[in-house]
Amino acid sequence: MSQSPLAWWWGPVFATVIFAGSLEFLVLGMVVAVAPLAQIAATAFLVNFRHVFYALSFPLHRVHGRGAKVYSTFTLTDEAWALTTGPQAQRWSRRRILTIQAALQVMWVASVTVGALVGTLIPDGVVGLDFAVTAFFLVLTIDAFRVRRSVPAPVIALLCALGSYLLFGDGMLVAAMTAFVAILLIQYALTRVKRRSAHA
Repeated sequence: MSQSPLAWWWGPVFATVIFAGSLEFLVLGMVVAVAPLAQIAATAFLVNFRHVFYALSFPLHRVHGRGAKVYSTFTLTDEAWALTTGPQAQRWSRRRILTIQAALQVMWVASVTVGALVGTLIPDGVVGLDFAVTAFFLVLTIDAFRVRRSVPAPVIALLCALGSYLLFGDGMLVAAMTAFVAILLIQYALTRVKRRSAHA
């Protein structure tokens, strides 16, 4: 935020309204670049598509009340899902689930606010901070590879990114993510067909 032309207070605004870590980084760049609203919406859908699957096991049935359900759905993050779907959480009450989600949001917004304010103190002469977001996603990629040990997935992602950049330039993000998700779905379908053939 401090390296963008936006004022520091946009940090907590993004953190409160969007409340999706990786998406906040992406939307910041897209807002600065004045990206079309449709592109921002498509990016948000693709980045947070995993939440569709989170909802299948998230205990929303224990969160009573329309307003409470809306807030609980909005604040369904990776951390909230991990905490509330484990065996120890099967009997947690509505209040406990909402308290966990609210605490996570408050801590996130507070951290972003502090970071945005401290970022304004960094001298303009400091170089390399514009690479921070790229480095952040590289670390996430490395961690994901360590968990799954899947060589094809990062290679496919890189090829989708390079191909989309050659075709669409700076507007490559949505195309790259769409192509990557499509390839993963095809790969998953082919794997299921092979498994059925092996059991037949």
